[in-house]
Amino acid sequence: MSNISSGRSRTTPAGGSVRDRPRPSQKSSAPSALSAVILPRRGNGIGLLIILAALLLWEAAVRVTGTPDYLIPAPSAVLLYLAGNPVGLLQAGGVTLLEALAGLCLGTAIGLALAVLINFWERLEQGVMSLAILIKSTPIIAIAPILTIWLGFGAGPKVIVTALLTFFPVLINALSGFRAADRAIIDWMRSLDATPREIFVHVRWPAARAYLFAALRVVAPLSLIGAVVAEWMGASGGLGRMMWLAYTNLNMPSLFAAVFVLTMISTAVYQAVVTLERRFLFWGRGG
Repeated sequence: MSNISSGRSRTTPAGGSVRDRPRPSQKSSAPSALSAVILPRRGNGIGLLIILAALLLWEAAVRVTGTPDYLIPAPSAVLLYLAGNPVGLLQAGGVTLLEALAGLCLGTAIGLALAVLINFWERLEQGVMSLAILIKSTPIIAIAPILTIWLGFGAGPKVIVTALLTFFPVLINALSGFRAADRAIIDWMRSLDATPREIFVHVRWPAARAYLFAALRVVAPLSLIGAVVAEWMGASGGLGRMMWLAYTNLNMPSLFAAVFVLTMISTAVYQAVVTLERRFLFWGRGG
């Protein structure tokens, strides 16, 4: 009874009692938790130092060699352009972001709809996949000018180009997710006379969500590239048009500044997808 009634002492074979000692796991839990918090910060700090060192080396190389701005601008020149034209860069970035998000939503909807169609009617798979591969294999740089001629310089061609660039990964991952559902659960649902729709809603769709987020991690930044490529072919606004004007005028600080803004937007979109994934798939990350 002494072992049960007292959480701090226990009876030894010799009849005495000794004080319980903390388990090794209890001793190591605090340092491990502390290291889990500190190590990522150290890693981020090292990464920032590497980026800063690369920028300083770039600045020094441009100044020592006397390279003109129309070839390679110094980081200080790019920074000055960013500080002097924040409104124009933000407006152009907003236009490109809206086009990319619209194309991303359209491409995701098309890819997901085709995957659901194949899931219920497998006979359509060969025809749908052949058409999807044909579209995927066609260079976007060849489609964008045609769409610009047909639809003009507005947002329409950019949205369509982005959708064509993003639907295929969603289609492939959605199909893989639907087919990755546990066969034993599907057989059990069928034994209960569940309909194909009920099996899809309760088994296949939950199994495919992780695959869909994996696809979104890829196509979300890719959508911005598609929008910029389409803007290069002809546009009334956006980062792609700004890059094209900077390229034709050999204004490299403007070109590098636009690339920097595009990179920041792509990073933000990717992080938004990661945040949504952690919110909706917390069970897959031990949350």
